[in-house]
Amino acid sequence: MSHTAEKYANLIKAKAEKFGFQNCGISPAGFLEEDAQPFESWLKNNFQGEMAYMENYFDKRLDPRLLVEGSKSVISLSYNYYPEKDLAELGELKISKYAYGQDYHEIIKEILREMVQELQDEIGDFQFRIFTDSAPILERSWARKSGIGWVGKNANLITKQTGSFYFLAEIICDLDLTSDEPTSDHCGSCRKCIEACPTDAIVSDRIIDGSKCISYATIELKNEIPESFKGKMEDWMFGCDICQDVCPWNRFSKPHHQNLFKPNPLLENFQKSDWQELSQDLFSELFRKSPVKRTKFAGLKRNINFIRDQTDTIQNKEQ
Repeated sequence: MSHTAEKYANLIKAKAEKFGFQNCGISPAGFLEEDAQPFESWLKNNFQGEMAYMENYFDKRLDPRLLVEGSKSVISLSYNYYPEKDLAELGELKISKYAYGQDYHEIIKEILREMVQELQDEIGDFQFRIFTDSAPILERSWARKSGIGWVGKNANLITKQTGSFYFLAEIICDLDLTSDEPTSDHCGSCRKCIEACPTDAIVSDRIIDGSKCISYATIELKNEIPESFKGKMEDWMFGCDICQDVCPWNRFSKPHHQNLFKPNPLLENFQKSDWQELSQDLFSELFRKSPVKRTKFAGLKRNINFIRDQTDTIQNKEQ
């Protein structure tokens, strides 16, 4: 690799830090050979449930050169979303931490656009596309290859210094850049995430049956929640953080500094009875720019009612 490749790689990492990214790593754009067979098996086992979009663009998911013509490098970045206060500890209905504030897709993309503009001002024009959970890209595989972290037994990317409460993003570009090496695995014999999952969605190390996951049931699933989830929701009405909350590496998580990720103050005062009386107008006020709007009012009400019904059933059995 040339001196220029190393110089540009160092510049990109300095810019990433300046723009608030936790970590930045680089891999050469190419075919993800080691991921092809496991991903194909995952699909064949129908672990994607009703997420039919996971079956689309199989080749593009494995080769970024098909997504961005002439691409030579994949720049992987992570952005912290760990909150100052864990609203799940209030003992009410729970929302996954990533959805407390405004929608991360646009926020992170805007940060990436500004970062790339600065890079182009300094090194000249180059071809690129930016992504964050918005295209057929195996984000964790690229982040793992770039050394940001390792894929844990809960299939989340984990970093020694910062845990796993972060978003992943990518810049796929035609710059020749010095690559980073993958880091080693540090899960060891720990099985806390596997044992804590109330629905047994972690079927084996690093393999998730998405159709059993509470996040899938409360966000991706458009039909009625299956009876198999009864008594296992643990009050999660949007997403689920259980397998991350129990991960020992997340004791190193530190609160983010992104004001747009802070929760609507109203959320801190909501009780279960308030959620059960949620109206369309209040839903719109609470979640106007939030990822929660993805499930729509009807979807969130379905989740709330499902949790209420299972709670009533349990209480009736105990009486």
